[in-house]
Amino acid sequence: MFGAATFSPPSQAQQNNLATGASVTASTADLAASNAVDGDNGTRWASAAQTDPSWLSVDLGQPYNLNQVEIFWEAANAETYEIRGSNDGSQWTTLSTQTGGQFGHRTDTVPVSGAYRHVRIHGITRSAGNYWGYSIWELGIYGSPVTCDNGCVVELDGSTAQARVTGGDIVDAHYSVNGGGQQNVRMQQNGNLWTHNIPNLSAGDVISIYYTKITGGVGENLPATQFTFSGQGGSSSSSSSSSSSSSGGGSGSSSGGSSSSSSSSGSSSSGGSSGGNLGNIVPLYNSSTPLEPAIQFETGNALVTRFSDRARDRHAKEDHFQAYDHYLSFYWEDRTASIEIIDEVAKGGNTVRMNVRTQFKLSDTEAENRWFYRGVGTVAEYCDNGVMQVVDQYNYFKERSFNCRQNRPIQVGDKLEFEISQFLDASVPNGRANYYGTTFLYIVGEGLVSWDVGGATPFGGIKDSFKIPERAWLGGNTSIHASTSGETDNHFMQMATNMGYDNAQPFMRGRRVLHTSAVDGLHDEKPLENPPLQDMVGLAGPHYINDSCASCHERNGRAAPAPVGEPLEKWTFKVADANGNPDPYLGSALQPQARDGAASEGSVSIAFWSEQNGLRSPNYAFTGVTPARFSARIAPNLVGMGLLEAIAESDIVAKADPSDSNGDGISGRLNRVVDPETGETRLGRFGWKAGAASIRQQLARAFNTDMGVMTSVFPQPDCGSSQTDCGSAGAELADAHLQDLTKYVALLGVRPQRNYDDPSVLNGEQLFTSVGCAGCHTPNQQTSANHPFAELRSQTIHPYTDLLLHDMGPGLADNLGEGEASGAEWRTAPLWGLGLSACVTGGVENPIGGQGNEVCTPEHSYLHDGRARTIEEAIRWHGGEAQSSNNGYQALSATQKQDVLNFLNSL
Repeated sequence: MFGAATFSPPSQAQQNNLATGASVTASTADLAASNAVDGDNGTRWASAAQTDPSWLSVDLGQPYNLNQVEIFWEAANAETYEIRGSNDGSQWTTLSTQTGGQFGHRTDTVPVSGAYRHVRIHGITRSAGNYWGYSIWELGIYGSPVTCDNGCVVELDGSTAQARVTGGDIVDAHYSVNGGGQQNVRMQQNGNLWTHNIPNLSAGDVISIYYTKITGGVGENLPATQFTFSGQGGSSSSSSSSSSSSSGGGSGSSSGGSSSSSSSSGSSSSGGSSGGNLGNIVPLYNSSTPLEPAIQFETGNALVTRFSDRARDRHAKEDHFQAYDHYLSFYWEDRTASIEIIDEVAKGGNTVRMNVRTQFKLSDTEAENRWFYRGVGTVAEYCDNGVMQVVDQYNYFKERSFNCRQNRPIQVGDKLEFEISQFLDASVPNGRANYYGTTFLYIVGEGLVSWDVGGATPFGGIKDSFKIPERAWLGGNTSIHASTSGETDNHFMQMATNMGYDNAQPFMRGRRVLHTSAVDGLHDEKPLENPPLQDMVGLAGPHYINDSCASCHERNGRAAPAPVGEPLEKWTFKVADANGNPDPYLGSALQPQARDGAASEGSVSIAFWSEQNGLRSPNYAFTGVTPARFSARIAPNLVGMGLLEAIAESDIVAKADPSDSNGDGISGRLNRVVDPETGETRLGRFGWKAGAASIRQQLARAFNTDMGVMTSVFPQPDCGSSQTDCGSAGAELADAHLQDLTKYVALLGVRPQRNYDDPSVLNGEQLFTSVGCAGCHTPNQQTSANHPFAELRSQTIHPYTDLLLHDMGPGLADNLGEGEASGAEWRTAPLWGLGLSACVTGGVENPIGGQGNEVCTPEHSYLHDGRARTIEEAIRWHGGEAQSSNNGYQALSATQKQDVLNFLNSL
């Protein structure tokens, strides 16, 4: 295709190129992957044509402290790509993201850092004009060998691994064999020689291992290293760095939930039931998907829980302040913490240790970590208010064996309520310095739990915490605690309780994207304090609906119909010509707003409501082109989407019954959609008609049609054939921002069910099933073990949806389908958060002023177009396949109907 090129000597010529001659693999290879590391600038690796993403991975044989990567691209190159590092070849960390690459021979010199054995060049999008694939003449990787501060060598002899340290103490070895469960052993000491055994190894077994080193009474976990057992005796040298105090091996995956992590195999993903035949559906994730590290795991002597937290204004139980659930200025800077609980009591030991890693130095005198709630005098009072011990400016710990709440040693089952205060050093560059943290309830020997308040503490304090029964954890382990601070408008804005150790920061960055205008970059919360996000300035348009995600999904909740005659600015109108093709003057979505000289596509309002027998329906007025076909969609709630994405395709397919073979009147169908990044057939599960397969694709589509922002997923503007002012093609939003936003939406916490023991609610739950509602609103689902985000894996959840399409009858039908969905078919809406949504949508007011006097101003809005003003009105609109359930509800007594409504409001 292209001839060889001549390159200038690399800037790292004084160092050895670690890639030359190394083992190399590629996702595809029209020309051999080894050509990129053979030291010959006249040979090259070429991926398969027009395959995005594609990657090339090099195994350096051992970790190196990397400092630079040089890529000698052939003309067919990447516009956007990532350089990733890994120590096990499975879990990858993004070392650098490069954008703006242009077609043609070029050399990219990219500084990187970190100790890694594997390096991957991960092509995401090809440069404009590149109709082939990704092609690299030669890859340069530069760095230095990794050693311990005091000289640490791992030796393998037969089935015994030995660690030698000249200074400091090695205490524990943590290892896994062939990617299995982590094991933990206490090492044996003989002078400076520390040894342990790894039994039952066979030649070829791959061991991942890290050690805990104690120096001056302070523990330090050395990063994981990896080697292969030869079975031939002798020693196999490996090395590890002591520069990190991170506990546990492995780093977060950089997949961001992208569907690109899956293979092309059409096999069913595991983790759910045996399920149905997927046919041509390719799962988003499967057993080869790279996984982020587990939140909780067991070692030989401890139960380990690794999660993260954020800074807050006040304390969880202070409804007299109502200042806990909201977000602070500069929340994405310096204001999250990573936490590790090492619970040795769970394994027969006597201590619980909490390691804390912050983003910024804490105050020398106020690194507080409060344990064991008392609630005497204030509802934020603990009996163990000790300041944490300082390891360095980012790492702190607290360790206890005594339960001051019970006046005895800590035991399995003890309620360890705690709160870490982020009292930052005064030198923090932006915002104020002092903050409190989330209130967590940790059950010794069990883990973090969703909690509520009630009753007195052993000291006579109030608002003691207790574990909510797991049957009420609607979002599984993501379920947050009950609202105890009285902030009824912020229910849907919270982090998952089990937020992963490294995920608080990307969650916060993603939140910033959601709240930022793509016109002027301003943040919609505290715009005078929060600076604009320059990366998003000027991205919206030329045609768009609204300028930010939060403009429609206010507080992550659903929108409500605007008053009659006012523009519907929080809606999406899917449009088409008479044949169902994109409207020539509008494209596939009507975009009322315009900028940069473009003409508005017109606007839509509700002209009037028609009402009959207490049921109302909207009649729309278009000011510009009136499309032949359209479908009105109101902005829905955002919580729980990550858990829905994690349900195995096989479980959803198993519930489909398109021909109603069991004769129950319900014929749930699948919506198969084309993956815009890979061209594969996926299962649709997001949107009112299940038109998107993943959160990433749903968000990218919203950027495209709702905000007029191009991404790598949808780089073409939404434009009709007769329009000439649609703007140019090409990704505008950096993929890193899309990945952060995907993680934010995926990891929002779900509030637990309320009033779960109320007799009316319990009876309503039984009636909900007996009249047939649970036939589509499936109460229980199990998430797969294959989702990249550990927060979402292997969870029992209660979303009340089967994620299938159902014909809801002519009353709710429009005249525009989507994919395989007809105008009358709608995806079963999940019901978690149903009873909270009115207060989130309506917000709060404070009629008398002062702290603690905010009250909910509910705005009820249900169904796809917000027509239903009450939950009962929404039930009465159910026709088609749901008519039988509607009839069953109507046949109930007034008391029974109220029980059903009380149950639905408890969700």
